[in-house]
Amino acid sequence: MFANPNAMSVSEKIISLQNPRIKNVVKLQQKASERRAQGLFAVEGLKEIDRAISFDYQVVTIFFCADILNLSDLKIRFPKCADAQIIEVSHSVYSKISYREDSGGLVVLFRTKTRTLNDLRLPENPLILISDSVEKPGNIGAILRTADSAGVDAVLFTGTQTDIFNPNTIRSSVGSLFSVPIVETSIPELVLFLANHSVSIYCTHLEASVCYTDIDFRSGSAVVMGTESTGISDEWLKFSKNNIIIPMQGSADSMNVSVSAAIILFEAARQRGFGKTF
Repeated sequence: MFANPNAMSVSEKIISLQNPRIKNVVKLQQKASERRAQGLFAVEGLKEIDRAISFDYQVVTIFFCADILNLSDLKIRFPKCADAQIIEVSHSVYSKISYREDSGGLVVLFRTKTRTLNDLRLPENPLILISDSVEKPGNIGAILRTADSAGVDAVLFTGTQTDIFNPNTIRSSVGSLFSVPIVETSIPELVLFLANHSVSIYCTHLEASVCYTDIDFRSGSAVVMGTESTGISDEWLKFSKNNIIIPMQGSADSMNVSVSAAIILFEAARQRGFGKTF
């Protein structure tokens, strides 16, 4: 399996909670500023780690707890990561650096990826989701998971700077963060980009709106979603082909943004014959 079967070996064993490497992992788990400054982020959970690797995120350091996972298991799980640094940690240290329970004995540091709009390779008539000023990591992760499930071609973020690699985003996306093309950009840049690709903009908005089922999403379409409390930026409304609404019953006046995204995106997927099972 390896060109050099001895290349993947433990370089260090850490048992101290005060070790600088351990303190740094904790910083990466807790602070967006550290993730941005170092260009690194931590992933735990076997499914999420496998997904990151399968979409070519670079493994930098592997921390593993030998009480849960042994070195031979690592060689099977990381066949293309022989150059990564392997560090064994005690159970107490692993508990310190793991952000969640039952994450399989691994915490892996990956190199971040930064995409621009020019890096996107969109198909003809793409389906795009735009998340405007959505900041809560759990909501962002759920949006990404929904977009992935609906076959969205890209998720684009505008507004307040989004912490894409927050541990809660990774966990709630169940690894979809790594498989969906993501770009953070400004509204003017994105509007020009969409116009150049003949993509129509549909803003979710309560005023001057039509039902989402009355929109033809089969051509290039970008759906703009905002927060429950403030909605989308007024700047977006100037470029909207149609404002769309999800009719609601009962006393609730709003839905979670990831739920709203799922309703609209799967309608678009149905119109496009996605899976031919709708």
